[in-house]
Amino acid sequence: MSDSEPPVVLIVEDEPDVAETYNLWLQDQYEVRMAGDGTEALELLDDDVDVVLLDRMMPGLSGDEVLKRIRDSNSDCRVAMVTAVEPDFDILEMGFDSYLTKPIRSDELHETVSNLLERSEYDDLLQEYYSLVEKQATLEATKSSAELAESEQYASLTERVEDLQSDLSQTLGGVENDEDFIATLRELSNGDEH
Repeated sequence: MSDSEPPVVLIVEDEPDVAETYNLWLQDQYEVRMAGDGTEALELLDDDVDVVLLDRMMPGLSGDEVLKRIRDSNSDCRVAMVTAVEPDFDILEMGFDSYLTKPIRSDELHETVSNLLERSEYDDLLQEYYSLVEKQATLEATKSSAELAESEQYASLTERVEDLQSDLSQTLGGVENDEDFIATLRELSNGDEH
């Protein structure tokens, strides 16, 4: 273990018991900050924050609006929407990095925070790729094949994911298939940690 500061996770949740549960799950590994609404979240957001766990539906400033302001501020933090709202195609326009549908489990929250911290080390192209793949997977898990087939937005998303995968594959020396591509990305990210 190094003596470096633990990563900072900002929990933005208007239900105190839910926020405290997330805090209990994460406090052993991370410095946790908690905000009960969007305004407080923006006050607590600074350059030290690495990951924001953002409730989408809050009174006052909604999670969607907080997310927009975080992105407009050019903060480098990763943002996971943590919400009971079933995702719709509107998520394609949103600048989050991960989307969790409540209720969530401790292991799911830990894995998400860990993945987002890992992604923070990637360059912009990889970050865009992972963000779009996350949106694609979220929609595929919640929409029917017919709904996906009818959506021009989903078709554009799929095309962009394929384009990015092709660009990244060429950057990585021409990886042939999805399994090799993912394995190569993991090797690169693990190599960056040493």
